Amino acid sequence: MYAVIKTGGKQVRVSEGQEIYVEKLDVEAGENYEFTEVLMIGGEKTVIGTPVVDGAKVVAKVLKHGRGKKIIVFKYKVRKKYRLKQGHRQSYTKLVIESIKA
Repeated sequence: MYAVIKTGGKQVRVSEGQEIYVEKLDVEAGENYEFTEVLMIGGEKTVIGTPVVDGAKVVAKVLKHGRGKKIIVFKYKVRKKYRLKQGHRQSYTKLVIESIKA
């Protein structure tokens, strides 16, 4: 059984026991988090929401919070002596999917 959930402006396909990284959630490590925006549930019988599946939820446990690798954003304009160098590290939350309830 799998589900497609919406989190952080993205859609993620998840199944039970899977570990995923999502945009940072405001939940402490070790607590459970419920995703109520379930767009689709698949398995023996596929249910597609309009736009979400009524009464469906995905329960996940928060393992840890962290920050990703640094990326460099470098902008410049040719022959104008304009250069801008910025670094960025995206915050994330690591989750493990515990159950999918339809």
